[in-house]
Amino acid sequence: MKFTSMARIARDKCFGVGWRQNYWDARTLASEIARLFTPDNRVFKQLAIRDYWRYLTRTTCPKQGETALRAHAAVQWLLRAQQAAQDDGVPLGYFPCRGEPNGWTASYPETTGYIITSLLAYAECFADSAARDAALSMARWEITIQMPSGAVQGGPVSEPARQTAAAFNTGMVLDGWCSAFRATGAAEFLEAGRRAADFLVADLDENGYFRTNGAYVSAGEIKTYTCLCAWAMYRFGEIAGESRCLDAAIKVIEAASSQQRSNGWFAHNCLTQSAAPLTHTIGYTLQGVLEVGAASQRPDFMTAARMGADPLIERVDRHGLLAGRFYSDWEPAALSSCLTGNAQIAIVCYRLFELTGTAKYKQAADALVDALKVLQILESPNPALNGAIAGSFPLFGGYMRAGYPNWATKYFIDALLLQHRLTRRT
Repeated sequence: MKFTSMARIARDKCFGVGWRQNYWDARTLASEIARLFTPDNRVFKQLAIRDYWRYLTRTTCPKQGETALRAHAAVQWLLRAQQAAQDDGVPLGYFPCRGEPNGWTASYPETTGYIITSLLAYAECFADSAARDAALSMARWEITIQMPSGAVQGGPVSEPARQTAAAFNTGMVLDGWCSAFRATGAAEFLEAGRRAADFLVADLDENGYFRTNGAYVSAGEIKTYTCLCAWAMYRFGEIAGESRCLDAAIKVIEAASSQQRSNGWFAHNCLTQSAAPLTHTIGYTLQGVLEVGAASQRPDFMTAARMGADPLIERVDRHGLLAGRFYSDWEPAALSSCLTGNAQIAIVCYRLFELTGTAKYKQAADALVDALKVLQILESPNPALNGAIAGSFPLFGGYMRAGYPNWATKYFIDALLLQHRLTRRT
């Protein structure tokens, strides 16, 4: 990375969020490091030290093959996570340095929603009844906590009186209900999906942006990445034969596309830091634009997805990693890598390869996925680590620090399934 880029990142880290936020961030980090050295975290401490050494020395080496093995390990981690939650949801993740009992957090409705789709796809590919049963129990759990408005709450699962609606979360659970209905034909999933779709359509403003972003992201601006909801809306529209959902999905993607600059970068495209969005939220946007474009046969949406992906594939380093954030000129805005985002960009690239036949997309996707395989732990004495993908590389990097968010593993599974499908075709 250029020295000028590193200086820019350091400047924004120090001055971009204010001294008060920096103070609290530093206190939280100090607390996490202190917990790292407790006896219960001996295994995790050794892993974190080795991980940081590999980051400093750049000694990771992408691993080809083992696609089915890695996918199986990742699915097993999600099933263990669900068992740890004891309510049929999936915990936000495993974070042994946050002070949570046993390291597992409370269930997270948003990401449990789209994990349903991943597990059902895996179950179909590998005839795995346990994965299918787990996914359907998640889908039914989501019905029990759906808000009266049809929305899904933001944040970890909470009592009804404390729930606040979030359009994005609603779209992600709608995606899971669409997959559950396609797998079973059960009316309960169709009805829950209809209520969620009704909420999303009503939540759109006249320009095609969702009004209800929820309490867990920065307020006061649109959120371009919420366009991923459009894919779930389009799926539901096709399932239920409701053109209003199809039309609303198109409107959402048109609005998102208007935020794209001539170099492919999207504005207003992050949870908290729009000047330097995460590859995670960039991935959300690109997938929403691409999949609705493919489903609706809109070549302008397909072009927008390619414009957003092309600068990223040029920035995959020789180890198969991307910086975790990017400024509007596509210069890196983070020193660490957001592993969730890497998996998401790989998914977009695999799909672009399927849709266009352009080899550079598959090459970039393979590089990203094969790098993630190396960072997946398979034989730890702590079963809570086996099969998972961390938030960042290194583990104490800038995104979901010192732990394993469930959606990193979910997107890794999705990418592996695409790699598996494309490998079998050749």
